[in-house]
Amino acid sequence: MDFRFVRVASEGLGIIYVSAALCILLALLGSFSLFLVFLLLTAFSVFFFRDPERELPPLEPGSVICPADGKIIDISETFEDNYLKRNTRRISIFLSIFDCHINRSPVSGKVVGTTYYPGKFKMAFEGDSSEANERLATLIECEDGVRVVIVQVAGFLARRIVSRAKFGDVLEIGEKFGIIKFGSRVDVYLPEDVKVGVEVGQKVVAGRTVIAWLT
Repeated sequence: MDFRFVRVASEGLGIIYVSAALCILLALLGSFSLFLVFLLLTAFSVFFFRDPERELPPLEPGSVICPADGKIIDISETFEDNYLKRNTRRISIFLSIFDCHINRSPVSGKVVGTTYYPGKFKMAFEGDSSEANERLATLIECEDGVRVVIVQVAGFLARRIVSRAKFGDVLEIGEKFGIIKFGSRVDVYLPEDVKVGVEVGQKVVAGRTVIAWLT
């Protein structure tokens, strides 16, 4: 759906339509205070579910693009025990409720695995949320055989992870594939010898910031 200045993700249309309908109803009933509340809620929902079109920057071979807007909260060596079964370099991005929540593929490749894990809803910036919280892991295999895992992690407010990436799909680098509603975290597991291009505390933009290069 297109508004005049902003494209809205389809996953948010239900919330926006219901909120807007309540605004109209409350206005007709003359409940001004509640009308203002739902008007603000409608405006925030449009803002939260914004779905901007973005062009990739010039990329060097082996570039890994950022999968989510937000802030880098962790870069560490971690054993990935779901798909890769080896030590990896994990780059974690925290998304506040003010960040765009559309998720994009960090590399080009084929989806060769997806796994959903039920879990808790701890604050997404806490260190153990990657293993404790509800999450969905997607395994992407590049043409050269390199495998990358991207994990969408639910947060304290997030209660729904959406991924359109299915087994056998081929994703292009920067392609939109999902969304996490209302605050979350995205972890990217890369080969241990990658060259990292970001640092902890850095603000990053999905589809534009190069976070690493595969060597």
